[in-house]
Amino acid sequence: MTVLHKFIGTDEEEYVDITPFIKKEDAHPIYLQLYQYFREHIENGQLTAGTKLPSIRQLSQTTNISKNTVEIAYQQLVAEGYVEGREKKGLFVLKLDDFHFIDLQGSPHPPMKNESAIHEEKTVIDFQYGDIDLEHFPLKTWKKCLVDAFGNPTQEVFSYGNKKGHYGLRSEIAHYLYQARGVKCSPGQVILTAGTQTAIQLVCQLLSLRNNKVAMENPGYDGVRRVFESQHCKIKPISLEEDGINMEELEKSSALCAYVTPSHQFPLGMVLPIQKRIKLLQWAKKNSSYIIEDDYDGEFRYQGQPIPSLKSLDMNGNVIYLGTFSKAFLPAARVSYLVLPEKLLKRFQSEFSFYNQSVSPLIQEALFQFMKDGHFSRHIRKMRKIYQSKQKVLLAAIDLYLEEKVKVIGQKAGLHLLLEFNKVDTRKLVKQAEKLGVRIYLTEQYWYNDGLNSSQQIIIGYGGLTEEFVQNGIQKLAVALEKC
Repeated sequence: MTVLHKFIGTDEEEYVDITPFIKKEDAHPIYLQLYQYFREHIENGQLTAGTKLPSIRQLSQTTNISKNTVEIAYQQLVAEGYVEGREKKGLFVLKLDDFHFIDLQGSPHPPMKNESAIHEEKTVIDFQYGDIDLEHFPLKTWKKCLVDAFGNPTQEVFSYGNKKGHYGLRSEIAHYLYQARGVKCSPGQVILTAGTQTAIQLVCQLLSLRNNKVAMENPGYDGVRRVFESQHCKIKPISLEEDGINMEELEKSSALCAYVTPSHQFPLGMVLPIQKRIKLLQWAKKNSSYIIEDDYDGEFRYQGQPIPSLKSLDMNGNVIYLGTFSKAFLPAARVSYLVLPEKLLKRFQSEFSFYNQSVSPLIQEALFQFMKDGHFSRHIRKMRKIYQSKQKVLLAAIDLYLEEKVKVIGQKAGLHLLLEFNKVDTRKLVKQAEKLGVRIYLTEQYWYNDGLNSSQQIIIGYGGLTEEFVQNGIQKLAVALEKC
Protein backbone atom coordinates (compact mmCIF):
# COMPACT_ATOMS: atom_id res chain seq x y z
CA MET A 1 0.00 0.00 0.00
CA THR A 2 1.22 3.52 -0.83
CA VAL A 3 -0.03 6.86 0.48
CA LEU A 4 0.68 9.83 -1.82
CA HIS A 5 -0.42 13.43 -1.09
CA LYS A 6 0.61 16.68 -2.80
CA PHE A 7 1.45 19.84 -0.88
CA ILE A 8 2.39 23.38 -1.84
CA GLY A 9 5.48 24.64 -0.04
CA THR A 10 6.35 28.20 0.89
CA ASP A 11 8.31 28.65 -2.33
CA GLU A 12 5.21 27.63 -4.34
CA GLU A 13 6.89 24.39 -5.49
CA GLU A 14 4.79 21.26 -5.54
CA TYR A 15 6.12 18.33 -3.54
CA VAL A 16 4.75 15.00 -2.41
CA ASP A 17 4.42 13.38 0.94
CA ILE A 18 4.87 9.67 0.36
CA THR A 19 4.60 6.66 2.60
CA PRO A 20 5.49 3.64 0.43
CA PHE A 21 4.85 0.22 1.86
CA ILE A 22 8.24 -1.44 2.35
CA LYS A 23 8.49 -5.20 2.73
CA LYS A 24 11.47 -5.56 5.03
CA GLU A 25 11.27 -9.33 4.82
CA ASP A 26 11.43 -9.14 1.00
CA ALA A 27 14.51 -10.61 -0.69
CA HIS A 28 15.02 -7.34 -2.56
CA PRO A 29 17.03 -4.67 -0.67
CA ILE A 30 15.02 -1.77 0.77
CA TYR A 31 16.87 0.85 -1.31
CA LEU A 32 15.92 -1.11 -4.46
CA GLN A 33 12.25 -1.20 -3.42
CA LEU A 34 12.30 2.56 -2.94
CA TYR A 35 14.05 3.17 -6.25
CA GLN A 36 11.60 0.94 -8.14
CA TYR A 37 8.63 2.65 -6.50
CA PHE A 38 9.69 6.14 -7.60
CA ARG A 39 10.75 4.95 -11.04
CA GLU A 40 7.39 3.28 -11.74
CA HIS A 41 5.41 6.29 -10.53
CA ILE A 42 7.45 8.63 -12.72
CA GLU A 43 7.12 6.37 -15.77
CA ASN A 44 3.34 5.96 -15.43
CA GLY A 45 2.81 9.69 -14.88
CA GLN A 46 1.67 9.61 -11.23
CA LEU A 47 4.67 11.76 -10.40
CA THR A 48 4.69 14.51 -13.00
CA ALA A 49 7.59 16.61 -14.23
CA GLY A 50 8.58 19.33 -11.77
CA THR A 51 7.24 17.49 -8.73
CA LYS A 52 9.51 17.85 -5.74
CA LEU A 53 10.36 14.66 -3.86
CA PRO A 54 10.41 14.54 -0.07
CA SER A 55 13.76 15.31 1.47
CA ILE A 56 15.93 12.47 2.65
CA ARG A 57 15.15 13.37 6.25
CA GLN A 58 11.38 13.55 5.64
CA LEU A 59 11.20 10.20 3.83
CA SER A 60 13.44 8.58 6.43
CA GLN A 61 11.11 9.67 9.23
CA THR A 62 7.84 8.74 7.52
CA THR A 63 9.05 5.29 6.43
CA ASN A 64 11.27 4.53 9.41
CA ILE A 65 14.18 3.81 7.04
CA SER A 66 17.73 4.98 7.51
CA LYS A 67 18.86 8.14 5.72
CA ASN A 68 21.65 6.22 3.98
CA THR A 69 19.13 3.81 2.42
CA VAL A 70 16.97 6.66 1.12
CA GLU A 71 20.03 8.48 -0.22
CA ILE A 72 21.19 5.41 -2.17
CA ALA A 73 17.74 5.09 -3.80
CA TYR A 74 17.71 8.79 -4.71
CA GLN A 75 21.25 8.64 -6.10
CA GLN A 76 20.19 5.85 -8.45
CA LEU A 77 17.23 7.90 -9.69
CA VAL A 78 19.54 10.86 -10.33
CA ALA A 79 22.10 8.66 -12.09
CA GLU A 80 19.44 7.27 -14.47
CA GLY A 81 17.96 10.72 -15.23
CA TYR A 82 14.57 10.34 -13.57
CA VAL A 83 15.15 13.22 -11.15
CA GLU A 84 17.60 16.08 -10.76
CA GLY A 85 18.98 17.89 -7.77
CA ARG A 86 18.64 21.68 -7.55
CA GLU A 87 21.00 23.48 -5.24
CA LYS A 88 19.41 24.31 -1.88
CA LYS A 89 15.98 23.30 -3.22
CA GLY A 90 15.90 19.50 -3.35
CA LEU A 91 15.14 16.77 -5.88
CA PHE A 92 12.68 17.28 -8.76
CA VAL A 93 11.12 14.91 -11.26
CA LEU A 94 12.37 15.40 -14.83
CA LYS A 95 10.16 15.35 -17.91
CA LEU A 96 10.07 12.12 -19.90
CA ASP A 97 9.12 11.95 -23.58
CA ASP A 98 6.04 9.91 -24.42
CA PHE A 99 7.12 6.29 -24.30
CA HIS A 100 5.45 2.98 -23.50
CA PHE A 101 7.35 1.56 -20.54
CA ILE A 102 7.21 -2.12 -19.66
CA ASP A 103 5.21 -2.68 -16.49
CA LEU A 104 7.85 -4.47 -14.43
CA GLN A 105 5.66 -4.52 -11.36
CA GLY A 106 2.75 -6.20 -13.12
CA SER A 107 4.65 -8.45 -15.48
CA PRO A 108 4.12 -12.11 -14.72
CA HIS A 109 7.03 -14.15 -13.47
CA PRO A 110 8.10 -17.06 -15.65
CA PRO A 111 6.54 -20.27 -14.41
CA MET A 112 8.66 -22.16 -11.95
CA LYS A 113 9.78 -25.60 -13.02
CA ASN A 114 8.56 -28.40 -10.84
CA GLU A 115 11.10 -30.69 -9.24
CA SER A 116 10.57 -33.50 -11.74
CA ALA A 117 11.23 -31.13 -14.66
CA ILE A 118 14.37 -29.84 -13.01
CA HIS A 119 15.55 -33.39 -12.38
CA GLU A 120 14.80 -34.33 -15.98
CA GLU A 121 16.77 -31.34 -17.26
CA LYS A 122 19.75 -32.25 -15.11
CA THR A 123 19.81 -35.81 -16.37
CA VAL A 124 20.04 -34.90 -20.06
CA ILE A 125 23.16 -36.54 -21.50
CA ASP A 126 24.85 -33.83 -23.53
CA PHE A 127 27.64 -34.87 -25.90
CA GLN A 128 28.58 -31.23 -26.51
CA TYR A 129 32.14 -30.68 -27.68
CA GLY A 130 34.28 -28.40 -25.51
CA ASP A 131 33.02 -29.40 -22.07
CA ILE A 132 35.65 -30.49 -19.55
CA ASP A 133 35.57 -32.81 -16.56
CA LEU A 134 34.59 -30.62 -13.60
CA GLU A 135 34.30 -33.53 -11.16
CA HIS A 136 38.09 -33.92 -11.12
CA PHE A 137 38.92 -30.24 -11.42
CA PRO A 138 41.30 -29.14 -8.61
CA LEU A 139 38.85 -26.58 -7.26
CA LYS A 140 40.41 -26.13 -3.80
CA THR A 141 43.88 -25.61 -5.23
CA TRP A 142 42.63 -23.17 -7.85
CA LYS A 143 40.61 -21.28 -5.23
CA LYS A 144 43.73 -20.96 -3.07
CA CYS A 145 45.66 -19.58 -6.04
CA LEU A 146 42.90 -17.01 -6.62
CA VAL A 147 42.94 -16.00 -2.95
CA ASP A 148 46.73 -15.69 -3.06
CA ALA A 149 46.41 -13.50 -6.15
CA PHE A 150 44.12 -11.14 -4.26
CA GLY A 151 46.61 -11.15 -1.41
CA ASN A 152 49.35 -9.87 -3.70
CA PRO A 153 48.26 -6.26 -4.39
CA THR A 154 51.05 -5.29 -6.78
CA GLN A 155 50.66 -2.72 -9.53
CA GLU A 156 50.79 -5.45 -12.19
CA VAL A 157 48.08 -7.55 -10.55
CA PHE A 158 45.67 -4.79 -9.48
CA SER A 159 46.12 -2.53 -12.50
CA TYR A 160 45.90 -3.05 -16.27
CA GLY A 161 48.92 -5.37 -16.34
CA ASN A 162 51.72 -5.84 -18.83
CA LYS A 163 50.72 -5.38 -22.49
CA LYS A 164 51.93 -8.87 -23.36
CA GLY A 165 50.71 -10.39 -20.11
CA HIS A 166 52.07 -11.39 -16.69
CA TYR A 167 55.81 -11.96 -17.13
CA GLY A 168 55.92 -14.84 -14.63
CA LEU A 169 53.04 -16.62 -16.35
CA ARG A 170 54.63 -16.12 -19.77
CA SER A 171 57.85 -17.60 -18.39
CA GLU A 172 55.97 -20.64 -17.08
CA ILE A 173 54.22 -21.07 -20.44
CA ALA A 174 57.54 -20.86 -22.31
CA HIS A 175 59.04 -23.49 -20.00
CA TYR A 176 55.98 -25.74 -20.32
CA LEU A 177 55.95 -25.49 -24.12
CA TYR A 178 59.57 -26.55 -24.35
CA GLN A 179 59.03 -29.53 -22.03
CA ALA A 180 55.68 -30.70 -23.42
CA ARG A 181 55.47 -29.48 -27.01
CA GLY A 182 59.10 -28.99 -28.05
CA VAL A 183 58.64 -25.26 -28.65
CA LYS A 184 61.71 -23.13 -28.01
CA CYS A 185 60.70 -19.57 -27.21
CA SER A 186 61.44 -16.77 -24.78
CA PRO A 187 58.83 -15.22 -22.47
CA GLY A 188 59.07 -12.12 -24.66
CA GLN A 189 57.58 -14.05 -27.58
CA VAL A 190 54.51 -15.13 -25.60
CA ILE A 191 51.42 -12.89 -25.86
CA LEU A 192 48.40 -13.63 -23.65
CA THR A 193 44.91 -13.23 -25.10
CA ALA A 194 41.36 -13.73 -23.84
CA GLY A 195 40.53 -16.80 -25.92
CA THR A 196 41.37 -18.20 -29.34
CA GLN A 197 39.13 -15.85 -31.30
CA THR A 198 40.76 -12.81 -29.70
CA ALA A 199 44.16 -14.25 -30.62
CA ILE A 200 43.11 -14.73 -34.25
CA GLN A 201 41.77 -11.19 -34.41
CA LEU A 202 45.15 -9.92 -33.19
CA VAL A 203 46.96 -12.01 -35.83
CA CYS A 204 44.70 -10.62 -38.56
CA GLN A 205 45.69 -7.10 -37.59
CA LEU A 206 49.34 -7.99 -37.08
CA LEU A 207 49.68 -9.59 -40.53
CA SER A 208 47.36 -7.10 -42.27
CA LEU A 209 45.15 -9.94 -43.49
CA ARG A 210 42.19 -7.71 -44.35
CA ASN A 211 41.21 -8.32 -48.01
CA ASN A 212 44.00 -10.92 -48.31
CA LYS A 213 43.72 -14.66 -48.87
CA VAL A 214 43.77 -16.95 -45.85
CA ALA A 215 43.85 -20.74 -46.24
CA MET A 216 41.84 -22.93 -43.86
CA GLU A 217 41.37 -26.65 -43.52
CA ASN A 218 37.92 -27.72 -44.69
CA PRO A 219 36.25 -28.79 -42.46
CA GLY A 220 37.75 -26.65 -39.71
CA TYR A 221 36.99 -24.65 -36.59
CA ASP A 222 34.05 -22.36 -37.41
CA GLY A 223 34.88 -19.95 -34.56
CA VAL A 224 38.15 -19.02 -36.27
CA ARG A 225 36.53 -18.89 -39.70
CA ARG A 226 33.99 -16.38 -38.47
CA VAL A 227 36.76 -14.14 -37.15
CA PHE A 228 38.48 -14.25 -40.54
CA GLU A 229 35.18 -13.36 -42.16
CA SER A 230 34.60 -10.46 -39.77
CA GLN A 231 38.08 -9.15 -40.65
CA HIS A 232 37.16 -9.32 -44.36
CA CYS A 233 39.71 -12.01 -45.18
CA LYS A 234 39.30 -13.96 -48.40
CA ILE A 235 39.02 -17.53 -47.15
CA LYS A 236 40.47 -20.28 -49.33
CA PRO A 237 39.08 -23.64 -48.10
CA ILE A 238 41.62 -26.47 -48.43
CA SER A 239 40.30 -30.02 -48.51
CA LEU A 240 41.68 -32.78 -46.32
CA GLU A 241 43.23 -36.08 -47.33
CA GLU A 242 43.55 -39.10 -45.08
CA ASP A 243 46.78 -37.71 -43.64
CA GLY A 244 45.70 -34.08 -43.41
CA ILE A 245 45.72 -30.90 -45.46
CA ASN A 246 45.90 -31.17 -49.25
CA MET A 247 49.26 -29.57 -50.06
CA GLU A 248 48.57 -29.34 -53.79
CA GLU A 249 45.52 -27.18 -53.15
CA LEU A 250 47.46 -25.06 -50.67
CA GLU A 251 50.24 -24.46 -53.20
CA LYS A 252 47.68 -23.13 -55.68
CA SER A 253 45.89 -20.94 -53.14
CA SER A 254 48.38 -18.02 -53.16
CA ALA A 255 47.37 -17.49 -49.52
CA LEU A 256 49.22 -15.04 -47.34
CA CYS A 257 48.53 -17.19 -44.29
CA ALA A 258 47.31 -20.71 -43.46
CA TYR A 259 45.41 -21.76 -40.33
CA VAL A 260 45.98 -25.43 -39.44
CA THR A 261 45.49 -27.89 -36.56
CA PRO A 262 48.32 -30.36 -37.30
CA SER A 263 48.55 -32.23 -33.96
CA HIS A 264 44.85 -33.12 -33.92
CA GLN A 265 42.91 -31.84 -36.89
CA PHE A 266 39.62 -30.30 -35.89
CA PRO A 267 37.16 -31.89 -36.28
CA LEU A 268 38.32 -34.98 -38.22
CA GLY A 269 41.10 -35.87 -35.78
CA MET A 270 43.99 -36.94 -38.03
CA VAL A 271 47.61 -36.12 -37.15
CA LEU A 272 49.70 -34.39 -39.81
CA PRO A 273 52.70 -36.67 -40.59
CA ILE A 274 56.27 -35.39 -40.61
CA GLN A 275 56.43 -35.46 -44.43
CA LYS A 276 53.54 -33.02 -44.75
CA ARG A 277 54.81 -30.89 -41.87
CA ILE A 278 58.05 -30.37 -43.76
CA LYS A 279 56.16 -29.53 -46.96
CA LEU A 280 53.98 -27.08 -45.05
CA LEU A 281 57.05 -25.31 -43.66
CA GLN A 282 58.65 -25.27 -47.10
CA TRP A 283 55.50 -23.72 -48.55
CA ALA A 284 55.58 -20.96 -45.93
CA LYS A 285 59.27 -20.21 -46.58
CA LYS A 286 58.91 -20.26 -50.37
CA ASN A 287 55.91 -17.91 -50.39
CA SER A 288 56.94 -15.72 -47.43
CA SER A 289 53.69 -16.80 -45.81
CA TYR A 290 52.78 -17.51 -42.22
CA ILE A 291 51.26 -20.60 -40.63
CA ILE A 292 48.95 -20.27 -37.64
CA GLU A 293 49.30 -23.52 -35.71
CA ASP A 294 46.34 -24.01 -33.39
CA ASP A 295 47.44 -26.61 -30.82
CA TYR A 296 44.13 -26.59 -28.97
CA ASP A 297 44.35 -30.00 -27.24
CA GLY A 298 47.78 -31.42 -28.06
CA GLU A 299 48.23 -32.59 -24.46
CA PHE A 300 45.64 -35.33 -24.78
CA ARG A 301 46.97 -38.07 -27.02
CA TYR A 302 46.15 -41.68 -26.13
CA GLN A 303 48.31 -43.66 -28.52
CA GLY A 304 52.01 -43.08 -27.91
CA GLN A 305 53.51 -39.79 -26.77
CA PRO A 306 52.08 -36.35 -27.60
CA ILE A 307 53.11 -35.30 -31.12
CA PRO A 308 55.74 -32.51 -31.19
CA SER A 309 54.30 -29.26 -32.47
CA LEU A 310 54.85 -27.84 -35.95
CA LYS A 311 56.46 -24.83 -34.26
CA SER A 312 59.21 -27.09 -32.87
CA LEU A 313 60.37 -27.70 -36.49
CA ASP A 314 60.19 -24.06 -37.54
CA MET A 315 63.68 -22.74 -38.29
CA ASN A 316 62.64 -19.70 -40.34
CA GLY A 317 60.13 -17.99 -38.08
CA ASN A 318 57.08 -18.66 -40.23
CA VAL A 319 54.92 -20.38 -37.61
CA ILE A 320 52.69 -18.47 -35.18
CA TYR A 321 51.88 -20.91 -32.39
CA LEU A 322 48.46 -20.67 -30.74
CA GLY A 323 47.72 -22.44 -27.46
CA THR A 324 44.86 -22.35 -24.96
CA PHE A 325 44.03 -23.32 -21.39
CA SER A 326 40.38 -23.99 -22.30
CA LYS A 327 40.73 -27.74 -22.86
CA ALA A 328 43.77 -28.46 -20.70
CA PHE A 329 42.54 -26.47 -17.71
CA LEU A 330 39.39 -24.30 -17.57
CA PRO A 331 37.37 -22.56 -20.32
CA ALA A 332 36.09 -19.97 -17.83
CA ALA A 333 39.61 -18.69 -17.22
CA ARG A 334 39.54 -17.29 -20.80
CA VAL A 335 43.31 -17.59 -21.28
CA SER A 336 44.96 -18.36 -24.60
CA TYR A 337 48.36 -17.35 -25.89
CA LEU A 338 50.37 -16.71 -29.03
CA VAL A 339 54.04 -17.43 -29.58
CA LEU A 340 55.18 -14.90 -32.15
CA PRO A 341 58.25 -15.34 -34.35
CA GLU A 342 61.04 -12.90 -33.49
CA LYS A 343 60.53 -10.98 -36.73
CA LEU A 344 56.95 -10.08 -35.74
CA LEU A 345 57.79 -8.87 -32.23
CA LYS A 346 59.08 -5.47 -33.29
CA ARG A 347 55.90 -4.79 -35.24
CA PHE A 348 53.75 -5.92 -32.33
CA GLN A 349 55.61 -3.64 -29.93
CA SER A 350 55.45 -0.62 -32.23
CA GLU A 351 51.89 -0.94 -33.53
CA PHE A 352 50.02 -2.58 -30.65
CA SER A 353 51.54 -0.87 -27.63
CA PHE A 354 48.26 1.03 -27.09
CA TYR A 355 46.29 -2.21 -26.51
CA ASN A 356 45.58 -3.10 -22.90
CA GLN A 357 45.96 -6.72 -21.90
CA SER A 358 42.62 -8.53 -22.44
CA VAL A 359 43.10 -11.23 -19.77
CA SER A 360 42.34 -10.32 -16.17
CA PRO A 361 45.63 -9.67 -14.31
CA LEU A 362 44.15 -11.44 -11.27
CA ILE A 363 43.50 -14.59 -13.30
CA GLN A 364 47.00 -14.33 -14.75
CA GLU A 365 48.56 -14.12 -11.29
CA ALA A 366 46.51 -17.08 -10.04
CA LEU A 367 47.41 -19.17 -13.10
CA PHE A 368 51.07 -18.23 -12.64
CA GLN A 369 50.94 -19.57 -9.07
CA PHE A 370 49.13 -22.69 -10.27
CA MET A 371 51.81 -23.45 -12.87
CA LYS A 372 54.80 -22.38 -10.75
CA ASP A 373 53.85 -24.75 -7.94
CA GLY A 374 53.59 -27.70 -10.35
CA HIS A 375 49.80 -28.07 -10.16
CA PHE A 376 49.24 -27.64 -13.89
CA SER A 377 51.62 -30.43 -14.93
CA ARG A 378 50.08 -32.78 -12.36
CA HIS A 379 46.61 -31.82 -13.55
CA ILE A 380 47.49 -32.62 -17.18
CA ARG A 381 48.92 -36.04 -16.27
CA LYS A 382 45.84 -36.86 -14.20
CA MET A 383 43.32 -35.69 -16.79
CA ARG A 384 45.07 -37.53 -19.62
CA LYS A 385 44.37 -40.80 -17.80
CA ILE A 386 40.79 -39.83 -16.96
CA TYR A 387 39.93 -38.76 -20.50
CA GLN A 388 41.56 -41.85 -21.94
CA SER A 389 39.45 -44.02 -19.63
CA LYS A 390 36.31 -42.19 -20.76
CA GLN A 391 37.24 -42.69 -24.38
CA LYS A 392 37.72 -46.43 -23.83
CA VAL A 393 34.23 -46.64 -22.33
CA LEU A 394 32.87 -44.63 -25.26
CA LEU A 395 34.51 -46.83 -27.91
CA ALA A 396 33.40 -50.01 -26.12
CA ALA A 397 29.81 -48.72 -25.95
CA ILE A 398 29.87 -47.81 -29.66
CA ASP A 399 31.16 -51.27 -30.50
CA LEU A 400 28.53 -52.92 -28.29
CA TYR A 401 25.42 -50.92 -29.14
CA LEU A 402 26.04 -49.43 -32.58
CA GLU A 403 28.15 -52.29 -33.98
CA GLU A 404 28.68 -51.94 -37.74
CA LYS A 405 26.17 -49.13 -38.19
CA VAL A 406 28.74 -46.34 -37.79
CA LYS A 407 32.34 -45.54 -38.62
CA VAL A 408 34.43 -43.97 -35.85
CA ILE A 409 36.73 -41.10 -36.91
CA GLY A 410 39.53 -39.38 -34.97
CA GLN A 411 39.81 -41.49 -31.83
CA LYS A 412 43.59 -41.19 -31.36
CA ALA A 413 43.53 -37.97 -29.33
CA GLY A 414 41.49 -35.11 -27.93
CA LEU A 415 38.13 -34.85 -26.20
CA HIS A 416 35.88 -35.71 -29.11
CA LEU A 417 35.40 -38.09 -32.01
CA LEU A 418 33.12 -38.31 -35.02
CA LEU A 419 30.52 -40.91 -35.89
CA GLU A 420 29.80 -41.33 -39.59
CA PHE A 421 26.47 -42.91 -40.53
CA ASN A 422 25.55 -44.45 -43.87
CA LYS A 423 22.07 -43.96 -45.31
CA VAL A 424 20.83 -42.31 -42.13
CA ASP A 425 18.98 -39.01 -41.87
CA THR A 426 21.19 -37.51 -39.14
CA ARG A 427 18.88 -34.53 -38.64
CA LYS A 428 16.11 -36.95 -37.75
CA LEU A 429 18.57 -38.86 -35.56
CA VAL A 430 19.39 -35.69 -33.62
CA LYS A 431 15.68 -35.12 -32.94
CA GLN A 432 15.03 -38.74 -31.97
CA ALA A 433 17.99 -38.71 -29.57
CA GLU A 434 16.75 -35.46 -28.01
CA LYS A 435 13.44 -37.13 -27.23
CA LEU A 436 15.34 -39.78 -25.30
CA GLY A 437 17.33 -37.19 -23.33
CA VAL A 438 20.51 -37.34 -25.42
CA ARG A 439 21.98 -34.36 -27.22
CA ILE A 440 24.22 -34.95 -30.22
CA TYR A 441 25.45 -32.44 -32.80
CA LEU A 442 25.86 -32.23 -36.55
CA THR A 443 29.19 -31.20 -38.05
CA GLU A 444 27.86 -29.08 -40.91
CA GLN A 445 28.90 -25.84 -39.22
CA TYR A 446 32.56 -26.79 -39.59
CA TRP A 447 32.39 -26.98 -43.38
CA TYR A 448 33.06 -23.87 -45.43
CA ASN A 449 30.71 -25.21 -48.09
CA ASP A 450 28.47 -28.24 -48.44
CA GLY A 451 30.88 -31.10 -47.86
CA LEU A 452 29.83 -34.54 -49.05
CA ASN A 453 30.14 -36.03 -45.55
CA SER A 454 28.98 -33.05 -43.50
CA SER A 455 25.38 -34.28 -43.25
CA GLN A 456 26.40 -37.81 -42.27
CA GLN A 457 28.74 -37.10 -39.37
CA ILE A 458 27.96 -36.49 -35.72
CA ILE A 459 30.48 -34.96 -33.31
CA ILE A 460 30.63 -36.64 -29.90
CA GLY A 461 32.27 -34.65 -27.11
CA TYR A 462 32.82 -36.67 -23.96
CA GLY A 463 35.06 -34.49 -21.77
CA GLY A 464 32.31 -33.29 -19.44
CA LEU A 465 30.44 -36.59 -19.04
CA THR A 466 30.89 -39.35 -16.50
CA GLU A 467 31.69 -42.84 -17.80
CA GLU A 468 28.20 -43.96 -16.78
CA PHE A 469 26.59 -41.15 -18.79
CA VAL A 470 28.82 -41.93 -21.77
CA GLN A 471 27.68 -45.55 -21.84
CA ASN A 472 24.01 -44.74 -21.22
CA GLY A 473 24.10 -42.03 -23.86
CA ILE A 474 25.37 -44.36 -26.58
CA GLN A 475 22.85 -47.01 -25.55
CA LYS A 476 20.01 -44.50 -25.96
CA LEU A 477 21.53 -43.31 -29.24
CA ALA A 478 21.26 -46.86 -30.54
CA VAL A 479 17.55 -46.85 -29.66
CA ALA A 480 17.12 -43.53 -31.47
CA LEU A 481 18.94 -44.93 -34.49
CA GLU A 482 16.45 -47.81 -34.72
CA LYS A 483 13.63 -45.26 -35.13
CA CYS A 484 15.28 -43.47 -38.05
